[in-house]
Amino acid sequence: MNYWFHPEAEEEFLSAISYYHDCQEDLGDDFFCEAQAAIKRILDYPKAWPILEKEVRRCLLNRFPYGILYSIEPDGIFIIAVMPLKLNPGYWKYRV
Repeated sequence: MNYWFHPEAEEEFLSAISYYHDCQEDLGDDFFCEAQAAIKRILDYPKAWPILEKEVRRCLLNRFPYGILYSIEPDGIFIIAVMPLKLNPGYWKYRV
């Protein structure tokens, strides 16, 4: 199964990697690996995570306070947001 990012979700992903790298040398790499593991879980079991609204689901990262919001599309997984859990929870809604 394929996946792709909303342009702003990709920017969030890269910004989070940069932020954690600035906090501690290898922490950005750790965030990247944890996010990739979450994406792999989504690809393997796309319906395993709860629906937040309409057809948007959220998979939480294990080690970092982030959630990956996504929808299941006919041609793969569309990642709508890489959301810090402390932000306004509905900021991503205009993306769908």
